[in-house]
Amino acid sequence: MQKLFDEVASLDRRCYEEFFLSEDILMEHAASGMAEYIRNNFAKNSKIIVVCGSGNNGADGIALARLLHGDFDTSLFYAKEPSSKMALLQAKRAQSVGVKESKELKDCDVLVDAIVGTGFSGEFSEELKNLINKMNSLVAFKIACDVPSGYKFIADVTLTMGALKKRMFLDEAKESVGEIKVLDLGISRDIYEKESNWSVLDLDDLKLPNRVKKDSHKGSYGHLAVVSGEMCGAGIMSALSALRFGSGLVTLVGFEKIEIPHCLMYSHKLPKNATALAIGMGLGAEFSTLELEKFLDNTLPVIADADIFYMQTILEILKRERVVLTPHAKEFVSLLKITNLADITIQEVQKNRFKYVEEFCKMFPNVTLLLKGANVIIAKGSEFYINPHGTSALAKGGSGDVLSGLIGALLAQGYQPLDAAINASLAHTKTALNYRGADFSLTPDDLIDGIGRL
Repeated sequence: MQKLFDEVASLDRRCYEEFFLSEDILMEHAASGMAEYIRNNFAKNSKIIVVCGSGNNGADGIALARLLHGDFDTSLFYAKEPSSKMALLQAKRAQSVGVKESKELKDCDVLVDAIVGTGFSGEFSEELKNLINKMNSLVAFKIACDVPSGYKFIADVTLTMGALKKRMFLDEAKESVGEIKVLDLGISRDIYEKESNWSVLDLDDLKLPNRVKKDSHKGSYGHLAVVSGEMCGAGIMSALSALRFGSGLVTLVGFEKIEIPHCLMYSHKLPKNATALAIGMGLGAEFSTLELEKFLDNTLPVIADADIFYMQTILEILKRERVVLTPHAKEFVSLLKITNLADITIQEVQKNRFKYVEEFCKMFPNVTLLLKGANVIIAKGSEFYINPHGTSALAKGGSGDVLSGLIGALLAQGYQPLDAAINASLAHTKTALNYRGADFSLTPDDLIDGIGRL
């Protein structure tokens, strides 16, 4: 698990004021970290072009070119002439050792983007847009210095300075950041970073259900009741994934006569020994509010998904002590509207995912929210986590139903809602990453099967 920050300027100031590390020292360490990455991954004399802007991100790039000069065929391309104090200083240093300047961009072994960093908030000129489009079209291994410029440069790897930045984990940024590596700035990362209520989850944070007690039976591992609605396939997928993830018993609850896998049970009533409830997946318009209220007339922990976010019943679910909500962006828009938090578009949610998650959790501090997306956000109260390990292979109907079943299984086994959401999400994405078929071919059945091999 790694800490995540809105900005790092305050962390840099601590280095200046508390640790007596100058801006110059931090910059040299940043450049050294980038140089070390290149030396470890590319042969001597590889052709490297560093594209620099006028500010301190450009200064990092200029310092990098100086450090590589002599061992690599290195050149600087100025998107804008140096203007900041550090950029002017680094340009003098680079010139003094003979770093050459290139007037045109060509295919190369390594292309480094050092045009603008985290401090940039404006719009690119047409000239800069065209330049970045040109950079994206070149044949090269592409490295972003600190962050991809304007999140328009498409990097193979982003070498970020000091700490992880939240904006890197917006869904729209996933296309541009590539692999992310954090570089130290002259002190340990543990010292550089301060406290943060946002964290990025690592796959190693996954804690799978563990059956350590030998004297146990099916009732020892919980009983999940899955409400089966109009589209019963969704409920069946959730139920099967819950059974695969350790729930001792799983019952589909509904009013229709349907064929179900032999390993599941079916009932028209909520089982008396149920330990958790999953509701919403494939619910459709079949259930009346009165019927739903019957299922919810208890204190069981609940995983709520899909159609339930378009129903007023969600307001009753939000009052429960143990609840996990798993909306995607469209469903979250509906949830925000029903709760009178915001009446906005999907596009607005996607651009401001962190903001609206924080506002929701402030209004409903006892609710665990898992907002689906390219980067999953999991939150409760003042604790916020991002699972960045999802892949496009999961972009298929039924993947979310499997996730709901995984969460339900852990709730049924006694996990606290936040822990259930975190571990189920990590298991979900790790299973997709482990899949050996073509990314377009992953099905919910493959996911359910793969859970057993984690």
